[in-house]
Amino acid sequence: MDYLDKLNLFRRRRNPPSDTTETSTTGGSVSSPTIVLSPASPSAGEISTTSSSGEPSGVGVPETKRKKKSKRKRTVSVVPISEVTEASLELWRTLPTKIRQDPSMVSFQQVELEHARLHASIHGYSRGPSPVEANFCRLAGDDHEDSFPDIQPMDDDEDGEEEEDEDDEDNGNEFITINVTNEQGVNKELEHIKEKKEIPKPHVHHLAGHYIGNITPPKHEDIDTGQNHLDEDHPFRKYSKIICLFITWMVIIAFLVVKDEKLVHAKQLSIPAGKTRPYILPKLPLSSKVKFSFEGTFLGEQYTNITEHYLTIYLQSLTSTLEGNDSELLNSDSVHNISDPWHVPIVHPYLFDSAPIIKKQHSFDISDNNFERIHAQSSAVRMMVKSNIKASFPISVKYDQSPVNRDIGVIYAAFVLIFLYALIIWEVVHRTFAAVIASTLAISILAALDDRPTMEDIVGWIDVETILLLFSMMILVAILAETGIFDFLAVYIYKITNGKIWNLIHCLCICTTLISSFLDNVTTVLLMAPITIRLCEVMDMNPVPVLMAITVHANIGGTMTPVGDPPNIIITSNQYILKHGVTFLTFTAHMMVGVIIVVIATNIHLRLKYKNINNLRMHEPKELKELRRNIKVWERAAGKIPPYSKDANIVRETLMKKVRLLRHELKKKMTKGSVPEDLYRTTLEELQKEHPIKNKGLLIKSGVVCAFIISLFFLESIPELRRMSSGWAALLGVMLLLIISDKNDMDAVLSRIEWPTLLFFAAMFTLMEAVERMGLIDWIGHATESIIQSVSEDLRLAVAIIIILWISALTSAFVDSIPVTAMMVKIVVALSEKSTLGLPLQPLVWALAFGPCLGGNGTLVGASANVICAGIAEQHGYRFSFMDYFKLGFPIMLVSVIVTTGYLIMAHVVFAWH
Repeated sequence: MDYLDKLNLFRRRRNPPSDTTETSTTGGSVSSPTIVLSPASPSAGEISTTSSSGEPSGVGVPETKRKKKSKRKRTVSVVPISEVTEASLELWRTLPTKIRQDPSMVSFQQVELEHARLHASIHGYSRGPSPVEANFCRLAGDDHEDSFPDIQPMDDDEDGEEEEDEDDEDNGNEFITINVTNEQGVNKELEHIKEKKEIPKPHVHHLAGHYIGNITPPKHEDIDTGQNHLDEDHPFRKYSKIICLFITWMVIIAFLVVKDEKLVHAKQLSIPAGKTRPYILPKLPLSSKVKFSFEGTFLGEQYTNITEHYLTIYLQSLTSTLEGNDSELLNSDSVHNISDPWHVPIVHPYLFDSAPIIKKQHSFDISDNNFERIHAQSSAVRMMVKSNIKASFPISVKYDQSPVNRDIGVIYAAFVLIFLYALIIWEVVHRTFAAVIASTLAISILAALDDRPTMEDIVGWIDVETILLLFSMMILVAILAETGIFDFLAVYIYKITNGKIWNLIHCLCICTTLISSFLDNVTTVLLMAPITIRLCEVMDMNPVPVLMAITVHANIGGTMTPVGDPPNIIITSNQYILKHGVTFLTFTAHMMVGVIIVVIATNIHLRLKYKNINNLRMHEPKELKELRRNIKVWERAAGKIPPYSKDANIVRETLMKKVRLLRHELKKKMTKGSVPEDLYRTTLEELQKEHPIKNKGLLIKSGVVCAFIISLFFLESIPELRRMSSGWAALLGVMLLLIISDKNDMDAVLSRIEWPTLLFFAAMFTLMEAVERMGLIDWIGHATESIIQSVSEDLRLAVAIIIILWISALTSAFVDSIPVTAMMVKIVVALSEKSTLGLPLQPLVWALAFGPCLGGNGTLVGASANVICAGIAEQHGYRFSFMDYFKLGFPIMLVSVIVTTGYLIMAHVVFAWH
């Protein structure tokens, strides 16, 4: 008789079929734990727990609760007990203690237990429990050493319901489950409740009905503190950065010290009726291009075909001596026309006194041969101006003898932009300092090109209206935060979304889109960002992805109306566009359809990108970390068992099945996107108590001021009532709020302003103007126009829509959208005016409105709202870099522009909605 035969004989003697209870001789009746074996069947794996009296455990418990408890406590052994051999048992004994005591190894545990009993019975040991038996009793919570598990066959499964998350691959095997009921009537599982002293409390997690200890706690040095900066870890890179920036500083200071500011003086001229007015240039040109600036009562380019009054301007070279500005030459052979004539439309003489003064710039190209001859013969150059009206025409002229060579300037402008983005992308310095360095470098390059701007010019480049709007709204938001309204709104949104993560994100995105359609996107982000951060903190989510999502939707929502985004204001303020039927309602109707489609596509993209909901969490839940650790432990244990024998394969397969169960549980938990119901209710009650409205009086005053500011914003969109800009409206509203709220501590209010963000905008405005002065913006515009004109007439509208949309979008992703929009408006108007092209205006306007707004989502510096959001996040301690935003924003930009392209082609090329 071998060992297993003895073990089976001992099992039958020990547990006769009719005897299922034991009576304790001390302390009255004591409930004995019962081990229930399930035979191999298709429904194997079902659990039936019985007490010593034969009644199901959990009597008196409601059915729903009993099902939940049984569902939580089901423990499956993945190896049949009949297949446990002596050799596989020896391999099991070599496994780590925590793995041997896992519920999935219960078959091996039971064989080991009965082996200990048999060993004691054969050798006549005292009835004291063996270490294995004592361990079972200890884990069961039973203080009576004589209480050991009994074994009996399991009856037909009375529940019939199979755990939905069990793997189907385990069906057909023989399973064993151990449940123990102690003398207090508390049902406990064997082998998976550890003493507190054995497991550190912070690393114990309830997982799939088991309590699993943290076997390998994370070391302190493995935790990312966020302080491992590039400079500290790599001294070579640190000193390389310092050297490169120092060289840049040396280049800047060298150019600014050597070159003077360019001062161009104006000259007043009066063009006599019917005569030509010569003007000898005070200095010879220094290049083959000569730039002039004219001011007078000119007409716009769009009125060229509807007027008969012109000025004709051209250049001449002469080598003879002139008496003053006399138009008669001593030697007519010495006079040569060296440029093509430029025709400028002017108003009717009756309107000279009432027409507005318009500034025009023009560059005359002098051929290289003429340029060399002028300097070789010491010739003079004069500008000839004549008109075809019967009245004197006054103009103001500025002559620039050394304008920027646009061919070289475009290269330098591209270099400065690449340099800026390199500093921001690789986070060499803070983005504000990077913008200051790049703008200063651009000014020094202009100085090297003999076009150094004056300080008055540089100050004039800064958009004070935008800076004033940001400054005022930051103060308004800072005062609103004192009322507790942001925390209150966060709790309310948390309440209506029932703690579900995706419901919360969609709610925030839709609210941001709607608000941004009527307020500018900067103001919207200033209002929504604090609410978003507070909500994410409540739900233990990482605010950075959610903040980037609402910023993207703020830019999308601003596309919907003429007042939603600065590019739209520029477009709808153009008089030519207004006179061709682009009204507030027309603009909103055409843009709303596209915005809805883009919002749907963007939300689908977000769902796909964050399919694993735990990527949105601030910290991975402890139970998921514990699951990952345990999977690694079990895989490591299985890997140490060589698959050279059948017995070893039994143990190895048992371990791998456990790994598959853990992986299934991990996948299940990773797809959860909501807070547990109990936790949601508890958290909601706590939040409602902790975050009421703190200052209702100040909230009412702030609400009145907000209504006042918003009403002024709407009045600004009405041309007849346009008297005050957005910056002035916000500033006056904030002044009113400071007056009625009686704020005396201005230091506390001003400390809440994002000064680095304001400085960043000032530096970027300067940089964009310098880049435009180098010729980059005009070069992009001319390239766009030439491409559209090169295609056939049938495809011209589709190509025009695609070119305008994509060039404005891609350019706005890396260059501020305001100068890009200002440039593209001129191109759109010029394309519409050319009757030979036959292009309707409205589809081009819609393409231009979508391009800069959607393109601003591409990079962190593509839109003002992006920078504002990054500043607010950094103020709250949540920093995201250029690349963090680029990884989310640029794909969304591409998807949204692709969707918009399809919408515009279908609406205006296929169905001709315009």
